[in-house]
Amino acid sequence: MTPFAAWPLWVQMTITAMVAGGIVALAGPRVADLLAAWGQRQRIREDAPDRHQEKAGTPTMGGLLIAAGIITATALVAGADPVAVFGLAALAVFGGIGLLDDLLKSRRNQNLGLRARERLGMQWVAALVLGWYAAGQPWLGTQIMVPWFGSFDMGGWYALLAAALFVGFSNAVNLTDGLDGLAAGLTAIAALGFAAIAAVGLQPSVAALGIATVGAAAGFLRVNAHPARVFMGDVGSNALGAVLAALAIATKAEVALFVIGGVFVAEAASVFLQVAYFKTTGGRRIFRMSPLHHHYELAGWSERMVVRRFYLAGAVCLLTGLLVAA
Repeated sequence: MTPFAAWPLWVQMTITAMVAGGIVALAGPRVADLLAAWGQRQRIREDAPDRHQEKAGTPTMGGLLIAAGIITATALVAGADPVAVFGLAALAVFGGIGLLDDLLKSRRNQNLGLRARERLGMQWVAALVLGWYAAGQPWLGTQIMVPWFGSFDMGGWYALLAAALFVGFSNAVNLTDGLDGLAAGLTAIAALGFAAIAAVGLQPSVAALGIATVGAAAGFLRVNAHPARVFMGDVGSNALGAVLAALAIATKAEVALFVIGGVFVAEAASVFLQVAYFKTTGGRRIFRMSPLHHHYELAGWSERMVVRRFYLAGAVCLLTGLLVAA
């Protein structure tokens, strides 16, 4: 139990957000300079839109700072609460896989780190362990709430569902992280929804994890909004996706995650549909380019316009998801 446990929940959440956001926002410029000095710079895909080539050389792996902000703020307020530890463990494990991917890219001096099967293999092993753990804890359980239909006990299958959420959303946030500030801002919006669900459900430790994620992701925009001084890298996007999945599992809002995180779902779906349609039609495309944000870039939208409109879509998804979870 921490000294903050007896304080009103809104005070706990305010402190958590300020600590997480303050750490990231204040240390961001210095961390960006350090990453640049260490040679951790972004490599741009050759098939990316032309205007992205000017971003080559921007420092990356800023997700390490986001993770530090979330861990510090959550631990300060929630302590060793098992649900908070569960979420932070997911952040650390998936962030670690992303970090390995980033380091391999840096070592090879190209935008190719872990192979897809290697990355997915590690993610699935980690996710199944986390899912198995969640299914065995009485404070989490194996039931899911399906809006308008009630609660269903999935039994042993719950571990597989939880694992799919971890793998799916860690990769969905990673795919979304293609424009300055896009993934960080959308994560802050989505995490705010789960912080609200946890607060209403009187889950202070989960609310702390959620609002710490909001604070850290929002604070990162100081150095990640256009024009970005630093990118979060796979270490950041994978960690944030895993945290969103953990928040959904901890609040028993697994179904609502697909609504609250609707923009992430759309981004991932655009890649899947593009690849499937390309292969089945012998080279035809649904979108100008996937993920979805690149489609709108090539349609003539500016980067800032895409980000602002995706933020608006994220806010609509948030409000709709809260209604679903109510």
